[in-house]
Amino acid sequence: MATELSSFAELKKAPVAGVSAPATPREKEVDPQGRAYATGRRKNAVARVWVKLGTGKITVNGRDQKIYFARPTQQMVIQQPFDVSQRNGQFDVIATVSGGGLSGQAGAVRHGIAQALTKFEPALRGAMKTNGFLTRDSRVVERKKYGRAGARRRFQFSKR
Repeated sequence: MATELSSFAELKKAPVAGVSAPATPREKEVDPQGRAYATGRRKNAVARVWVKLGTGKITVNGRDQKIYFARPTQQMVIQQPFDVSQRNGQFDVIATVSGGGLSGQAGAVRHGIAQALTKFEPALRGAMKTNGFLTRDSRVVERKKYGRAGARRRFQFSKR
Protein backbone atom coordinates (compact mmCIF):
# COMPACT_ATOMS: atom_id res chain seq x y z
CA MET A 1 0.00 0.00 0.00
CA ALA A 2 2.84 2.38 0.83
CA THR A 3 4.46 1.74 -2.54
CA GLU A 4 1.20 2.56 -4.32
CA LEU A 5 0.96 5.88 -2.50
CA SER A 6 4.54 6.82 -3.25
CA SER A 7 4.11 6.00 -6.95
CA PHE A 8 0.87 8.02 -6.98
CA ALA A 9 2.71 11.00 -5.46
CA GLU A 10 5.43 10.66 -8.11
CA LEU A 11 2.78 10.54 -10.83
CA LYS A 12 1.24 13.70 -9.50
CA LYS A 13 4.60 15.50 -9.74
CA ALA A 14 5.40 14.22 -13.23
CA PRO A 15 4.84 16.71 -16.07
CA VAL A 16 1.77 16.18 -18.23
CA ALA A 17 2.36 15.89 -21.98
CA GLY A 18 1.41 19.08 -23.83
CA VAL A 19 1.24 21.22 -20.68
CA SER A 20 4.26 23.36 -19.91
CA ALA A 21 5.27 24.71 -16.55
CA PRO A 22 4.56 28.40 -15.92
CA ALA A 23 7.37 30.59 -17.22
CA THR A 24 9.59 32.24 -14.67
CA PRO A 25 9.39 36.03 -14.87
CA ARG A 26 12.44 37.68 -16.39
CA GLU A 27 14.60 39.92 -14.24
CA LYS A 28 15.97 43.37 -14.99
CA GLU A 29 19.57 43.13 -16.26
CA VAL A 30 21.39 46.41 -15.57
CA ASP A 31 25.09 47.19 -14.94
CA PRO A 32 26.33 49.33 -12.01
CA GLN A 33 25.96 52.53 -14.11
CA GLY A 34 22.25 51.78 -14.66
CA ARG A 35 22.66 50.75 -18.30
CA ALA A 36 21.23 47.76 -20.11
CA TYR A 37 23.50 46.24 -22.80
CA ALA A 38 22.56 44.26 -25.89
CA THR A 39 23.98 43.27 -29.26
CA GLY A 40 21.99 43.80 -32.45
CA ARG A 41 22.72 42.23 -35.82
CA ARG A 42 21.42 42.75 -39.36
CA LYS A 43 23.05 41.64 -42.63
CA ASN A 44 26.79 42.08 -41.94
CA ALA A 45 26.37 44.87 -39.39
CA VAL A 46 26.87 44.39 -35.66
CA ALA A 47 25.71 47.00 -33.13
CA ARG A 48 26.65 47.15 -29.46
CA VAL A 49 23.93 49.12 -27.69
CA TRP A 50 23.68 50.59 -24.18
CA VAL A 51 20.34 51.98 -22.97
CA LYS A 52 19.87 54.10 -19.84
CA LEU A 53 17.26 56.48 -18.48
CA GLY A 54 17.67 59.96 -19.95
CA THR A 55 16.30 62.57 -22.30
CA GLY A 56 16.04 60.59 -25.56
CA LYS A 57 19.51 61.35 -26.97
CA ILE A 58 20.74 58.69 -29.42
CA THR A 59 24.48 58.58 -30.15
CA VAL A 60 25.89 56.28 -32.84
CA ASN A 61 29.68 55.87 -33.10
CA GLY A 62 30.19 59.11 -31.16
CA ARG A 63 27.94 61.15 -33.45
CA ASP A 64 24.31 62.20 -33.16
CA GLN A 65 21.80 59.85 -34.77
CA LYS A 66 20.59 62.54 -37.23
CA ILE A 67 24.13 63.08 -38.49
CA TYR A 68 25.15 59.40 -38.70
CA PHE A 69 21.87 58.22 -40.24
CA ALA A 70 20.96 61.10 -42.54
CA ARG A 71 17.99 59.40 -44.24
CA PRO A 72 14.63 59.82 -42.50
CA THR A 73 13.78 56.14 -43.09
CA GLN A 74 16.87 55.04 -41.17
CA GLN A 75 16.02 57.42 -38.31
CA MET A 76 12.46 56.04 -38.30
CA VAL A 77 13.78 52.46 -38.12
CA ILE A 78 15.81 53.32 -35.02
CA GLN A 79 12.82 55.01 -33.33
CA GLN A 80 10.44 52.06 -33.87
CA PRO A 81 11.16 50.23 -30.57
CA PHE A 82 10.45 53.44 -28.62
CA ASP A 83 7.24 54.11 -30.58
CA VAL A 84 5.92 50.60 -29.94
CA SER A 85 6.77 50.69 -26.23
CA GLN A 86 5.58 54.33 -25.89
CA ARG A 87 8.90 55.32 -24.31
CA ASN A 88 9.88 58.22 -26.62
CA GLY A 89 12.31 60.63 -24.97
CA GLN A 90 12.78 58.51 -21.85
CA PHE A 91 16.00 56.66 -22.69
CA ASP A 92 19.46 57.67 -23.86
CA VAL A 93 21.10 55.29 -26.33
CA ILE A 94 24.81 54.86 -26.98
CA ALA A 95 25.61 52.56 -29.89
CA THR A 96 28.76 51.47 -31.67
CA VAL A 97 28.18 49.90 -35.07
CA SER A 98 30.57 48.15 -37.43
CA GLY A 99 30.25 46.28 -40.70
CA GLY A 100 27.70 46.41 -43.47
CA GLY A 101 26.10 49.51 -44.94
CA LEU A 102 23.94 52.20 -43.39
CA SER A 103 20.68 50.29 -43.90
CA GLY A 104 22.03 47.18 -42.22
CA GLN A 105 23.54 49.25 -39.44
CA ALA A 106 20.20 50.97 -38.76
CA GLY A 107 18.53 47.56 -38.56
CA ALA A 108 21.27 46.33 -36.21
CA VAL A 109 20.82 49.34 -33.93
CA ARG A 110 17.04 48.78 -33.88
CA HIS A 111 17.58 45.13 -32.95
CA GLY A 112 20.02 46.12 -30.22
CA ILE A 113 17.73 48.84 -28.80
CA ALA A 114 14.80 46.41 -28.64
CA GLN A 115 16.93 43.77 -26.90
CA ALA A 116 18.35 46.30 -24.42
CA LEU A 117 14.89 47.75 -23.65
CA THR A 118 13.58 44.29 -22.80
CA LYS A 119 16.54 43.77 -20.47
CA PHE A 120 15.91 47.15 -18.84
CA GLU A 121 12.12 46.66 -18.65
CA PRO A 122 11.14 42.96 -19.00
CA ALA A 123 7.44 43.90 -19.25
CA LEU A 124 8.08 45.31 -22.75
CA ARG A 125 9.14 41.91 -24.12
CA GLY A 126 5.65 41.00 -25.38
CA ALA A 127 5.22 44.21 -27.36
CA MET A 128 8.70 43.93 -28.86
CA LYS A 129 8.22 40.28 -29.77
CA THR A 130 4.84 40.78 -31.47
CA ASN A 131 6.37 43.49 -33.68
CA GLY A 132 9.33 41.26 -34.56
CA PHE A 133 12.05 43.51 -33.12
CA LEU A 134 13.65 40.77 -31.02
CA THR A 135 14.14 38.38 -33.92
CA ARG A 136 17.39 38.70 -35.84
CA ASP A 137 16.60 39.23 -39.52
CA SER A 138 18.62 36.38 -41.01
CA ARG A 139 18.42 37.54 -44.64
CA VAL A 140 21.86 38.18 -46.13
CA VAL A 141 23.16 38.70 -49.66
CA GLU A 142 23.44 35.48 -51.66
CA ARG A 143 26.96 34.76 -52.88
CA LYS A 144 27.96 35.07 -56.52
CA LYS A 145 28.33 31.76 -58.34
CA TYR A 146 30.97 30.91 -60.93
CA GLY A 147 29.77 30.95 -64.55
CA ARG A 148 27.15 33.56 -63.68
CA ALA A 149 27.07 37.36 -63.77
CA GLY A 150 25.78 37.50 -60.19
CA ALA A 151 24.18 35.20 -57.67
CA ARG A 152 21.48 34.09 -60.14
CA ARG A 153 21.84 36.33 -63.17
CA ARG A 154 23.29 34.63 -66.22
CA PHE A 155 25.44 36.21 -68.90
CA GLN A 156 23.62 37.35 -72.04
CA PHE A 157 22.76 34.49 -74.37
CA SER A 158 23.93 34.81 -77.97
CA LYS A 159 22.53 32.46 -80.57
CA ARG A 160 25.05 33.44 -83.28
